[in-house]
Amino acid sequence: MKDLVGVVDWQDGSGMQADDSLESAWTGIRAGLRRDIGARMFDQWLKPVRLGDYCPESQTLDLLVASDFSANFVSGQFGDRLRMAWRSAGPAVREVRLRRAPDGTGPRLLEVVHVEPTASVSPPAAIASNFQPRHDFAGFVTGDSNHLACSAAQAMAGEATPRFSPLFIHGSTGQGKTHLLHAIAAAFSAHSPTAQVLYMSAERFMMEFVNAMRSNETMAFKGRLRAARLLLIDDIQFIAGKGSTQEEFLHTVNDLIDSGARIVVTADRAPQMLESIDPRILSRLAGGLVADIVPADITLRLAILEAKRAVAGDPPVPDMVIDFLARSIRSNVRELEGAFNKLVAYGQLTGRAIDLDFAQGMLADTVRANARRITVDEIQKACAAHYRIDASEMRSKRRARAVARPRQVAMYLAKKMTPRSLPEIGRIFGGRDHSTVIHAVRTIEQLRESNPDIDADVRALLRQLEG
Repeated sequence: MKDLVGVVDWQDGSGMQADDSLESAWTGIRAGLRRDIGARMFDQWLKPVRLGDYCPESQTLDLLVASDFSANFVSGQFGDRLRMAWRSAGPAVREVRLRRAPDGTGPRLLEVVHVEPTASVSPPAAIASNFQPRHDFAGFVTGDSNHLACSAAQAMAGEATPRFSPLFIHGSTGQGKTHLLHAIAAAFSAHSPTAQVLYMSAERFMMEFVNAMRSNETMAFKGRLRAARLLLIDDIQFIAGKGSTQEEFLHTVNDLIDSGARIVVTADRAPQMLESIDPRILSRLAGGLVADIVPADITLRLAILEAKRAVAGDPPVPDMVIDFLARSIRSNVRELEGAFNKLVAYGQLTGRAIDLDFAQGMLADTVRANARRITVDEIQKACAAHYRIDASEMRSKRRARAVARPRQVAMYLAKKMTPRSLPEIGRIFGGRDHSTVIHAVRTIEQLRESNPDIDADVRALLRQLEG
């Protein structure tokens, strides 16, 4: 059978031209979005969006914008809305991705390619367009919390055969697992362009397997999976509880490992915590390398924001706003990046300079949602343990330097990390006057600039207290 280019079934299966049907649907979707979000926001962000490539195998449509920043912002602010709108418009589009146009200035022609399988071969869909270029290793900022996972991912993507397979990456939502999957695929394809790479979510795996059984195409489905030299499965926890699907997944994993293929899976928990998954699957997955990504600490959050600031352009984001974001939004990296994008976008829309008051006002709800109330008592105990003194010394009248300096650090942190007023902090520290607290705060601020050891102590205590 020859390749079919530019033809896709859409809604009624009439075989109309794909570009015509997609353009027609896009026209209706755009009208609805303009009505829902308002003309100003629509004209600023969604009006420039154009149709890109469509892959019927994965039912994924690319929407093109002029810059990586626009792609990040539109995806973060309107991604779910766009996805729902396309799914409501018809069954042909199940996934939507925002991407920078190839020339960085505007749209390209819609390209729809479908490869009709032959009787002997069931090739997987062309996968080059399934991965987002911005999700590469160069754009993945590393720190103590994700260094092992990133190093393992790079080894899995390298030219040399990795010493382990499968690679199991686990961590909570928004910590960078999917980013690493895209980066692995891109790096692997760069040195092995003819090797088959297959990426899908566990939910997609289940859906395709069920559809294959219903249409008596199980062998074609199995052949497509087993042809992969690199198989990437996202959110494996969602395969739990599906008996026949788990059985097929186990056989696929076994066959791919035996053939020397590389397998990477992600989940929100460690293998031993996935109680509803077949123990044989867990044994196979845990037999390679298990790498976790824990929530980013303050150092990594600052590094991520610095990387984004370096490419964001105007309006500039001052250091105090970067520090505010890093200390206020601790839940996950995705939310941290989204908050940064929101500030820059609104700064561009309104023409207002980004300062601390602006950031606090714009992100008040996000900051409240991330707030964990740190108490002065926690701070006193942490400082006492760090400097190896008794916690009662925080409230004592002793002025020996071995006690006074840790007490000043604790006062400084209490002012910085709690909503307590200066008089309240003074009372908690043994009934001291508010002027004593002011002196302590100023002293530690000056010492942080001139004394590396004090600065290192404060940074360590901040990381500990912020979790």
